[in-house]
Amino acid sequence: MFDRPDPAAADALARLYDLDLVDDPGDLDLYLALAARVEGPILELAVGTGRLAVPLAEAGYRVTGVDLDPAMLARARRHAAAAGSGVAERLELIEADLVDLRLPDAGTFGLAFIALNSLLVLPTRAAQRAAFRTLAGHLAPGGLAVADVWIPDAEDLARFDGRIMLEWPRLDPETGTIVTKAGSAQHDASSASVTMTTIFEEGGQGEPPRRWVRRDQLRLLSGDQLRGFAEDAGLTVELLAGDYGLGPMGPGTERAILVAVKGG
Repeated sequence: MFDRPDPAAADALARLYDLDLVDDPGDLDLYLALAARVEGPILELAVGTGRLAVPLAEAGYRVTGVDLDPAMLARARRHAAAAGSGVAERLELIEADLVDLRLPDAGTFGLAFIALNSLLVLPTRAAQRAAFRTLAGHLAPGGLAVADVWIPDAEDLARFDGRIMLEWPRLDPETGTIVTKAGSAQHDASSASVTMTTIFEEGGQGEPPRRWVRRDQLRLLSGDQLRGFAEDAGLTVELLAGDYGLGPMGPGTERAILVAVKGG
């Protein structure tokens, strides 16, 4: 029911994903700065609706985005078409599984990344490890691989006991409906995972709402695990940062952002 939504539900969840990220996480400037360091095209795994890929293409880079979700890719194509002259031509979107992915132009990319917790949604540790092999296998010598994941602290994990909490109400400009987002999380220490259930309800004031439900199991990772995956893929870790300004990780940091280099 939740893992394979029907096309209408998939389209709605892709639209609501964009609404959820109206508040910019702040990572675009990081990828623009890293893209400026290297030569060659850019590869984004788990590209989603093109939140990062479209502005990178708008900045003049050639970008390839890969995702399994056709509804997400359809929105990415619409965003690219709306972005202006030449953007859609610089952005190639491919429906494929990133595990064992091998594109024809593998070995030519200057930057390859998997952003904003997408690595955590992969179903197994083996799949997470394979994502790093995919990044490494598509980079040119000297290219950069980047992965960005959430690091919940003990206080976060203690709250993940299944309680439902309201996250926000927003007006969806596409439909004119009022959308509310509520979420529930359950932490399983035995598998180092968090099951996230997201409930979106939308409708007009005084009208019966429509409900859309998404469930994800996040397989949490430490900075050390990210480093190990990168090194196993033959990459040299340049830094492991705790924020998008690439400040160091330390107590209380909420993210782990790994930047690694492919050797020549």
